[in-house]
Amino acid sequence: MKNSIDKIINTQRDFFLTHETKPIAYRIAALKRLKSEINKREQDIHKAVNLDFKKSEFESVLSETGIVQKELNLLIKNLARWSRPERVKSSMLNFPSADYIYKDPYGTILIIAPWNYPFQLAIVPLIGAIAAGNTAVVKPSELTPNTSKVINEICKTVFDEAYVSVVQGGVEVSQELLSKRWDYIFFTGSVFVGKIVAKAAAEFLTPVTLELGGKNPCIIDHTAKLKLAAKRLVWAKFLNGGQTCVAPDYILIDNKVKTEFIKHYQNEIKKAYGENPQESPDYPRIINEKNFNRLEAMLKDERIPFGGRTDKNDLYIEPTIIDQPDLDSEVMKDEIFGPILPVLGYDNETEINAIIKTYDKPLSFYVFSTRKAYIKKLLSSYSFGGGVINDAIVYYANPNLPFGGVGNSGIGGYHGKQTFETFTHNKAVSKRANWLDAPIRYAPYKGKLGQLKTFLKYF
Repeated sequence: MKNSIDKIINTQRDFFLTHETKPIAYRIAALKRLKSEINKREQDIHKAVNLDFKKSEFESVLSETGIVQKELNLLIKNLARWSRPERVKSSMLNFPSADYIYKDPYGTILIIAPWNYPFQLAIVPLIGAIAAGNTAVVKPSELTPNTSKVINEICKTVFDEAYVSVVQGGVEVSQELLSKRWDYIFFTGSVFVGKIVAKAAAEFLTPVTLELGGKNPCIIDHTAKLKLAAKRLVWAKFLNGGQTCVAPDYILIDNKVKTEFIKHYQNEIKKAYGENPQESPDYPRIINEKNFNRLEAMLKDERIPFGGRTDKNDLYIEPTIIDQPDLDSEVMKDEIFGPILPVLGYDNETEINAIIKTYDKPLSFYVFSTRKAYIKKLLSSYSFGGGVINDAIVYYANPNLPFGGVGNSGIGGYHGKQTFETFTHNKAVSKRANWLDAPIRYAPYKGKLGQLKTFLKYF
């Protein structure tokens, strides 16, 4: 495996250095070929995702192929314009000059994708890497073998291996990949593994994007439209079986409306998935036994007004509400990443701060309220990657909004134009004219200090 990875990296580096990937027409043609093949294989993709963890075709279109197609269309349409050198205002210190920012590819990119959205989170970064003129190695998740197989087949059909390669395998393969020198690393996954990636990248001073996670709070005050909030939060929490980095992780709700909200929430679960969600074709499963065991342990000794049933043979965990868990309980320690929703009531809004500050900066932040001043206060009081008012998750779907964390929830962002920018180095170039050459900057400096200070003061 080591020799194979070394060969891929060296081949891709040579391919990049020949400037094959740099012409804009070449990149657009590659993106169009990728789009065509994905359209052709769309049913294969949906089938693979369903085999990996029983995701419905609707959710697969919504959260996998639909997002990928939207990103492809946007970058194909705008790439020529985004790639042009950008003229910027010149400095009088360099007069006369013309100054530009050139959009330069980094080189050879490593993309390590997760299992929860196995197609989308592998392909969208790849789209950005290609659009920016790089070569790329994609490491899909070993936990979704069916989807990883389709990704490999698509990339082999569309790209020369010297341009884009897919490397499959488990932890040992990821470790081997991370031991190599890359020009950029894009990782999506857990905070724990993200730190390992950052440490490996630091060895070579490799720039990174880390898309991680965290305990995303959802605040509901007494003015919220409770029935609508419950409906929207059922969708957001149980999309992908709760295995979503931007899912609301816990609810903080005014005690005056807590009981009513839980009642609405229970009703909306039944409307969405029926009396027995295990029989619903729209309710996904937990990815593997390890994660099932981790989630099942969170249910022990907790107050569960709704849900709580499990089936290990089917990797099924029922949509579950946990009422007022202790902050030191298993369900409140780390990101849940499953179909379990803790609901914590508060009597005074100052209690909210004490709980949120217990955790690192979250990837997402949600507020349900009709009080504009209160919403504004919350948005300015907390640091988070992105958020939504009176809904959840949906900001992710807007390519005009950057997606990424802050602090422990991630480094860097992407989506839309920023997907292109993430894989692009902004190269500064100043073009000086020859018809004027001010003597003040040249030694000897005797008698020039006053002139310099005057010049700096006004220019």
